[in-house]
Amino acid sequence: MQDPQLTIETELKELEPNAWFSQIDDICDDLGFFEQLGADHFAGFLEAGNNLLVTFENAETIRAHNTDAEPRGFAYARHDGWSHLALMSKGQSWFRDPAVYDFFDRLTDDGFFDDFETILFHGAHEGAYAAAAFSVAAPGATVIALRPQATLDPKITSWDPRYKAHRQINFNDRYGYAPDMIDAAEAVFVAYDPSQHLDTIHAMLFKNPNVTLLPCPLMGTQLDRAFDRLGIHDVMIKLAMDGSLDGKRFAQLLRARRYDHTYARSLVTHLMRTNHQRLAVIICTYMLRRGQNEFFSKTLQRLTETQAA
Repeated sequence: MQDPQLTIETELKELEPNAWFSQIDDICDDLGFFEQLGADHFAGFLEAGNNLLVTFENAETIRAHNTDAEPRGFAYARHDGWSHLALMSKGQSWFRDPAVYDFFDRLTDDGFFDDFETILFHGAHEGAYAAAAFSVAAPGATVIALRPQATLDPKITSWDPRYKAHRQINFNDRYGYAPDMIDAAEAVFVAYDPSQHLDTIHAMLFKNPNVTLLPCPLMGTQLDRAFDRLGIHDVMIKLAMDGSLDGKRFAQLLRARRYDHTYARSLVTHLMRTNHQRLAVIICTYMLRRGQNEFFSKTLQRLTETQAA
């Protein structure tokens, strides 16, 4: 039996933040519930079928980059009949807020997650940290964490000089150290770019037996947008929901990057930096066969002139 698809009509593009939240509130109130969690976090729930997608996203990022300026799970509620729990933040908070902890405590006490057959937690960057950390509330869930941080606790990650403005956030109370929170998960998929050294160290801290590391060389720090651009993000999420995602299947999906100009530019730059000019010429030539591009044409000309000199 197919899960009930929800009829969701939105006009969220180019809205000011307050108007955007107001529309999300109205939609979720009609189809589930909407709650403000403290000053800077919100939870919206769409009730549909027995599959539940839990997402953690920055509201500004949703408005600027998501399709139709919607939380990522709206499309799955509309087209696949999945229920959707959207956690949204006003800024970069890593969802470290007692009001968010209390919300998940309450969901656990009320048996909210017991009503679903399959549960998938998903997030990128600070949302990836939160997806891993709060997955402990739903034992047996699957987690997709794109470029997660394990913690920002300076006692543990003093080697990471980034996020200085956020170092005062408390990562030592409930739902704190993300790698400790995933023990009860069915499967955890941690995607990262090995060329990003600090991101790689964070990924390596997720060393539980249920973790599958998904290296994405030269894909950069915005893996969610890169996967969207490649057209593999939706497939990845659906495979994870039905239990079919693994490292081999993901590697097959990632082959789509061969057609992506952004990835090809990164690859050519890397090959030139590591003195592999011949390979850089091959990549530029290949990309130009697929269409004219100023970067590849100028780079190929420069490489050809260098080889001829």
